[in-house]
Amino acid sequence: MISTRGRYALRVMLDLAEQHSDKYIPLKDIAERQEISKKYLEIIVKDMVTGGLIAGTSGKGGGYKLTRDPKDYTVGEIIELMEGSLSPVACLADKDYKCARKKVCQTLPMWEEFDKLIHDFFYQKKLTDLID
Repeated sequence: MISTRGRYALRVMLDLAEQHSDKYIPLKDIAERQEISKKYLEIIVKDMVTGGLIAGTSGKGGGYKLTRDPKDYTVGEIIELMEGSLSPVACLADKDYKCARKKVCQTLPMWEEFDKLIHDFFYQKKLTDLID
């Protein structure tokens, strides 16, 4: 399940993309348009800045903006930054995970197929695909 962190991060990214601006957009404006608590968005955007999705500056004229063209972002990278791995089982989410049953696991091929479906779905969707 995708939490509010992932969903709200996607909404912030869409909001910034829709502004079509190289200027910094104040967080209060994004919060108002998206009807999300500014306090909660402050936590989310901090991780987005650290992850390189957006750039932020404080002071007069401060706010946030995209670091790349909207067409260069995938929904998958946004959600994974905020949520962590989208893999449905631990043995696929963590490459260092040691599972004694890996060689005999009858369900592993199904989980691998499902993992690929999830990955491909979200990584084929561009931010611009979601803009009206």
